[in-house]
Amino acid sequence: MASPKAVLEVSHEHFDVLIVGAGLSGIGAAHHLQKRSPGKSYAILEGRGASGGTWDLFRYPGVRSDSDMYTLGYRFRPWRQAKAIADGPSILEYVRKTAVDYGIDKKIRFNHWVTDAAWSSEDARWTVTAMRDGEAVRLTCSFLWMCSGYYRYSEGYTPEFKGVADFKGRIVHPQHWPQDLDCTGKRVIVIGSGATAVTLIPSLADKTAHITMLQRSPTFMYSMPAESPFANFLSRFLPASATYIIMRWQRVILQQFFFKMARARPQKTKDNLIEMTRAKLPPDYDVEQHFTPDYNPWDQRLCLVPDDDLFEAISSGRASVVTDEIEAFTETGIRLKSGKELDADIIITATGLILEALGGAKMSVDGREVNFGETFSYKGMMYDGVPNMASVFGYTNASWTLRADLISEYVCRLINHMDKYGFAQATPRNDDPAMEKHPYLDFSSGYVRRAEDILPKQGSRPPWRHPQNYAADLFGLRYGRLEDGVMEFKQRPATTSDAAGHDRSRIAAE
Repeated sequence: MASPKAVLEVSHEHFDVLIVGAGLSGIGAAHHLQKRSPGKSYAILEGRGASGGTWDLFRYPGVRSDSDMYTLGYRFRPWRQAKAIADGPSILEYVRKTAVDYGIDKKIRFNHWVTDAAWSSEDARWTVTAMRDGEAVRLTCSFLWMCSGYYRYSEGYTPEFKGVADFKGRIVHPQHWPQDLDCTGKRVIVIGSGATAVTLIPSLADKTAHITMLQRSPTFMYSMPAESPFANFLSRFLPASATYIIMRWQRVILQQFFFKMARARPQKTKDNLIEMTRAKLPPDYDVEQHFTPDYNPWDQRLCLVPDDDLFEAISSGRASVVTDEIEAFTETGIRLKSGKELDADIIITATGLILEALGGAKMSVDGREVNFGETFSYKGMMYDGVPNMASVFGYTNASWTLRADLISEYVCRLINHMDKYGFAQATPRNDDPAMEKHPYLDFSSGYVRRAEDILPKQGSRPPWRHPQNYAADLFGLRYGRLEDGVMEFKQRPATTSDAAGHDRSRIAAE
């Protein structure tokens, strides 16, 4: 990105809290702040021209959640539609309607892409720089709340395939799906076997001449109905809010139970998943080759198949699975290392995301740049030596919003505690220089491994080591002690003048 010609410095624009990102996490954070810390001034800086985050960005056919909406939805706003496995447009409408109904939409500043944030201990505040229409806008805040997601919005991950320029058809990455793409009657190859590929295959199978899922290695699949029969039964007798609470806890308990069983008895869990898949496919289908991973369940994320749609597409012959490695692209398709060739008119590279810490923004504390790849994460949301800043990262083994809601509750408790005792600064401090570093995410997926150097680290003990466990977080984040001997609180510096320098706007040449 070229350097801006000028910095639009709006000095009087100071907020108690700046929230970065107007997606599922950012809208939820704003609601919690309004409810739990009323009177706090805040704004949401959204880098794109629309709210919704992931659910506005991804527009490929069939885009949906792979988590149920009883847990992906907000705890404070029950999901009222029949389908618990919801499509992307429905989730987007839900997020935007929440923002409107709670007046949060009026706090969003679109096209403000945050590039830098600098903390000053002398002033006890962050100076945040955001790009807006080619100009850099500077705002200040007392607390910075990063809800910018975990991946790079500008591009998805595509491996370097040999011979890509030779292919005469069209190559598309799902993260930037062209609205003019027509797959009707075409031969389509989808490279990948993750959640995106598993969604695309059944969504396109009725239109294409044939669609092939080309995978280097298999992924664990599991099926569940898009609508919950139990929820439909409860709704006949209970109010929607009561049904939502019961279903939310049912899904939380089942998710945590299944994850613990998978870790405690991996081979048994693996056998059960494979047998469930086998039962959904024709008797002679080669499940060993195409649906038997060489890793244990939850070493990578499982893929949801709602209403058996992928299995039905395969069973009908409209879709097929090929497990092999790519030798090269050709004029007419893909040549595999086995020597086999696959013909295609369209190739879709559902090859994953590029993970990015804190939306790619540069952070500094008192002039020292923060290298998050070398920084310990406190409770999975704050960082060693970084004051008054929290970020949202959800669960890998359960719905994202479960943890986002708990983080929001904690942040509001922390802000209120600082107000009550006159603190201007709250900073997690690690006092053990020899503490072991562990990966932030205990996953073997390629997109995680590629990002290990830039992601924060976990320590060897709490609060620097945090479990992927909703029950533990529920008590630790909602009720745990704020002054735990690790969080360092400081009073407002005597030199700080809240009013000084905040009564004017000016253009400063850069």
